Amino acid sequence: MRKIAIYGKGGIGKSTTTQNTVAALAEMGKNMMVVGCDPKADSTRLLLNGLAQKTVLDTLRTEGEDLDLEDVVKTGFKGTRCVESGGPEPGVGCAGRGIITSINLLEQLGAFDPKYKLDYTFYDVLGDVVCGGFAMPIRDGKAEEIYIVCSGEMMAMYAANNICKGIRKFAEAGSVRLGGLICNSRKVDREAELITALAARLGTQMIHFIPRDNMVQRAEINKKTVIDYDATVTQADEYRKLAKAIETNTLFVVPNPLEISELEALLMEFGIAD
Repeated sequence: MRKIAIYGKGGIGKSTTTQNTVAALAEMGKNMMVVGCDPKADSTRLLLNGLAQKTVLDTLRTEGEDLDLEDVVKTGFKGTRCVESGGPEPGVGCAGRGIITSINLLEQLGAFDPKYKLDYTFYDVLGDVVCGGFAMPIRDGKAEEIYIVCSGEMMAMYAANNICKGIRKFAEAGSVRLGGLICNSRKVDREAELITALAARLGTQMIHFIPRDNMVQRAEINKKTVIDYDATVTQADEYRKLAKAIETNTLFVVPNPLEISELEALLMEFGIAD
């Protein structure tokens, strides 16, 4: 089983990218599991056609600790197993602790047992690496491959670079590696060139460039991934290409984060139109 975590700046499109990529892999016949690591609990919505899945933490709060696996795992698109960690009540507690609690419970309940014949587990992780809880998926071998969703915007690049610092730290004592950058386009000037250059400086690759397309929003309004909504459109093929790139990827690295001045220099070089 390949264990993958998706990171990136808040609002960059991690959950949308994760679910569409998972749908493409499921379409390829892969047995998939998605673990949402975000209090918003929106990491599986498109795979479940909008079902407001009860989170692990909500289930623990209302039903106690005597749970069965199926109490927290729902089946979505083409058999994808879906889990939402959830979080504390707003303003109370630590969302990172919720991620730790949820992943530990899943392990105790046997969610990753070989009998499920999982090909992939995807962890869709909240925002940046800001505390130990949010880094949980890359600790202790929970996830071994990291893909960072970014764009050509400064703060998205800053977050990607910051995440690379976290990966580098945990790579020193474990097997976690960076598999590449996924550019979720915001139509920034020379965006593909810019993210390709950033990836090269980090020592990795831009594994795929996802063009901006309103078909993604149309599918989301209909509570579906693009492939589920209309498998024939061009944007569906983009997610298939990303899924195939991940499936065949062999470039896994310990990244070399940049200084802020170097990030700014990249923006000056690529990010200003003539």
